[in-house]
Amino acid sequence: MTQPVALITGASAGLGVDFARQLAAKGKRLVLAARRKDRLESLAAELGDARAVEIDLSEIGAADRLMADLAANGEHVELLVNNAGFGLTGRFADLDGKRQRQMIDLNCGTLVELAHAVLPGMIERKSGSILNVASTAAFQPGPGMAVYFATKAFVLSFSEALHEEVKKKGVTVSALCPGPTSTEFGKVAGFGPSNLLDKVAADSPSVVRTGLAGLERGKAIVIPGWMNKATAQAGRIFPRSWVRKVAGSLKP
Repeated sequence: MTQPVALITGASAGLGVDFARQLAAKGKRLVLAARRKDRLESLAAELGDARAVEIDLSEIGAADRLMADLAANGEHVELLVNNAGFGLTGRFADLDGKRQRQMIDLNCGTLVELAHAVLPGMIERKSGSILNVASTAAFQPGPGMAVYFATKAFVLSFSEALHEEVKKKGVTVSALCPGPTSTEFGKVAGFGPSNLLDKVAADSPSVVRTGLAGLERGKAIVIPGWMNKATAQAGRIFPRSWVRKVAGSLKP
């Protein structure tokens, strides 16, 4: 017999920390995966029933190493929170090509590999959940963050497809699509100090609370906040030419 755990990637900051705290409050045993060992160990110590795994999930083979670590510790994943990811601002041609490829590998590739690793066991047990963190960026192109927006569109489409494939097998797959959120994301992405988006940013705990509630209700797509819901529908109401111009005008 193996121990069921909730695996949270990108657990050392932002949404990942709040996922860990809220799932710990629900009595879940946690495995926290991220690059920053000191932060992970501090969070694991705070929460108690949690284990830290220092790992760079953007590296080739990282997903396999993480799953091997779980197996070696007698654990299986009952809940996967695919939260690891990052964005970059700037014109596509001006940004570092290797770093953009790393973004694709982490935001999309590792997410897919982890989902593929845990789904067969969930289907066999007829129980389990996957929450993939996408974004309202998934609903439109994003000039100035072209690759990031595209990765989140992939995550949304992939999650919706998986949701349909496994919903009758006792497994839930949801895509959480937050809008601007007060985390370290903007600093890593290169947002300016007086970003307009900061004024409408949601707080991380409320986004996580909404995401987990939507997952528990079996929703395929979870969008926190009425403004974000309206933004997600803009592509259906207005011409795409207008939507992409507006998205491109919101300079970070």
